[in-house]
Amino acid sequence: MKKQCVTLLFSLLGSVLPLSAHSQQSAGFSQEPEVRAFILSMHEQHGFDVAHLTRQFAAIRPNATVLRAIRPPAVPEKQRSWERYRERFVNGQRIAGGLSFWQQHAATLQRAEAIYGVPPEVIVAIIGVETIYGQHMGSFGVLEALASLAFNYPPRAEFFRNELEQFLLLARENGVSPLEIKGSYAGAMGIPQFMPSSQRRFAVDFDGDDRIDLRHSNTDAIGSVARFLQQHGWQKGAPVAVPAKVNGDPAALIAAGIKPSLTVGELAGLGVVAPAASEQMAALIDLVTPGAATEYWLGFDNFYVITRYNRSSFYAMAVFQLAEALREGRSR
Repeated sequence: MKKQCVTLLFSLLGSVLPLSAHSQQSAGFSQEPEVRAFILSMHEQHGFDVAHLTRQFAAIRPNATVLRAIRPPAVPEKQRSWERYRERFVNGQRIAGGLSFWQQHAATLQRAEAIYGVPPEVIVAIIGVETIYGQHMGSFGVLEALASLAFNYPPRAEFFRNELEQFLLLARENGVSPLEIKGSYAGAMGIPQFMPSSQRRFAVDFDGDDRIDLRHSNTDAIGSVARFLQQHGWQKGAPVAVPAKVNGDPAALIAAGIKPSLTVGELAGLGVVAPAASEQMAALIDLVTPGAATEYWLGFDNFYVITRYNRSSFYAMAVFQLAEALREGRSR
């Protein structure tokens, strides 16, 4: 009976928004069958008002820029270049900005390390890689970006529909209109660029003002990054990565992935030599640059934890190397 009433409501909304070409354009996402089914699901599972949610989806449209940005590069050799990637994130701007950020928030970073076990340089490096310490948090409407990916990007539709659901719940919990929130083209938000599900699950009120504000509170951002890493298995005081030399063909070890599954001793028996304890679990990481020799590293459990933030070995290595540069700069 409840579902019949909602169906009738959609029918009435359709009479208000007739399905002419002009009306479909003005109705934005709200007339798409998949979106209507999603709205109904949000009503049934979480009690959202159908008419209100329909009006919000009517105000947004598929964003072509978002859909272009999410697709892998058309030219394969441009997809992986460690040298080019590193230059973007481990550079003078981010090192100088990170040292200033660290100086400004030293007490907060020290408290985060005491609670979560994550060193300041790693927290600062992640915020530096993500948004240059809050300077670039994204200008896309998050509702429109997530809806575009949830309903117009089949390869990851399920992931982005879940994030869209989490985003609407997050906006309601914080009493904010979902149409007002800005973020990245993929729907990441705030100083640390948390996806909605991560914000609801891992973010913390670290400044004690009874609200979590990752857009304006550096303190909340610092605590939330530290808690995210701790919850994903960060090991206090453990190494992240070390350079390695490879004898022979490493293809099988690379194919095994970036989750540590062999000891350093076992890897040595397979031709991988690195300055690390033989019992340490590790994975072989390849940092490829077209036209240049591949860099090899051993990534330990903490390296893998960083990839839970962004599932890329390039990303984790950029965070690690920026963190090392910040730690060295701070010690000077």
